[in-house]
Amino acid sequence: MGIETTRADRKVNKELREFPKATNTTSRSKPRKSRRPQKKTSPVQKLFQTCKEVFANGGTGTVPSHEDIERLRAVLDKMKPEDVGLSPDMPCLRTQGARRTPEITYIRLYESEKFSMGIFCLPPSGVIPLHNHPGMTVFSKLLFGTVHINSYDWVVDGPSYTSAQLNPSETTAAARLAKVKVDSDFTAPCNTSILYPADGGNMHCFTAVTACAVLDVLGPPYSEPDGRHCTYYREFPFTSFSVDGVSVPEEEREGYAWLQEREIKPEDVSVTIARYRGPEIVDK
Repeated sequence: MGIETTRADRKVNKELREFPKATNTTSRSKPRKSRRPQKKTSPVQKLFQTCKEVFANGGTGTVPSHEDIERLRAVLDKMKPEDVGLSPDMPCLRTQGARRTPEITYIRLYESEKFSMGIFCLPPSGVIPLHNHPGMTVFSKLLFGTVHINSYDWVVDGPSYTSAQLNPSETTAAARLAKVKVDSDFTAPCNTSILYPADGGNMHCFTAVTACAVLDVLGPPYSEPDGRHCTYYREFPFTSFSVDGVSVPEEEREGYAWLQEREIKPEDVSVTIARYRGPEIVDK
């Protein structure tokens, strides 16, 4: 599903030029070497190569080593909009008047069974609804703009709540108790955020405060055959339901919420797939 461009590897040709031996002399001239200048590796190519190494032995639920996580984070922290051919004045980032929820643009950089690289471009008030990342490690780098992030992790062995009052017209799934991980605005430049299969805010929602772009690296990516299905959720404040045996101090209640799985994708979500037009990515 991603864009994977290939080309033949370029090799540096070395030419060895010998000068004629001088007459009546014991000295010899040294051969000279003519080299073509080495092409500098682009930031996005370096990101690709790092991802390829970090996720080489990855799979569902496999978290890279701490050293690999920090190595990939360091590369992402240095990424800039121009490194992937983006600018804040792109047409897809302009304010959209007629739509209730602005359309989001997704740019595929690369995708394989091991990992994917892509960019979400959100105009002002654009929303990526609350969703999960089953068995995945996800790196998110805000390239420009300001975005509000809400993220949650399930409460271990936490309770669930089943009631027809939730929304009987759409689903009968139980609401599960989750703990708030992040509820803040982020403005570029800022550090890369990371979530893991069981913590770090595996379920999150992005809301664009201003036009913004988020570079995402997923390892491994979503895959229906492998059971990595993207699930969307509806949020309810902790005080919405009363469950026997569940008690949270009043001052901590804002740090919890009930999340209910949606059976269908939210109707007001519209995502357009766009072609990547930044520096070439070569799968060597």
